[in-house]
Amino acid sequence: MPYIVTENCQKCRFTDCVTVCPVDAFHGDAEMVYIEPDACIDCGACEPQCPVKAIYEDRDAEKKPALKPWIEINKQRSVSLPIINAKQAPLPTALDRKKELGF
Repeated sequence: MPYIVTENCQKCRFTDCVTVCPVDAFHGDAEMVYIEPDACIDCGACEPQCPVKAIYEDRDAEKKPALKPWIEINKQRSVSLPIINAKQAPLPTALDRKKELGF
């Protein structure tokens, strides 16, 4: 089962996760990153790297229905965006968003 990036990444775009991905499964736009499900090898290396807990296994959507839409969002968005495989500066709103999320 591949991993997905969820709404906690919005307005943050921390990219610690992309540096540990062995298969370049991350893609990004101006607001957040997404995981391409066909590229993800389900290694789980990215999940603990996210400082705002935005990354989940897609099967977690069975227990947390709010995650379910993010499966399709990652699938659709990732294929049309460039690969991100190197750490980038977070968005200027990242620290405020991190606090807002309680991290």
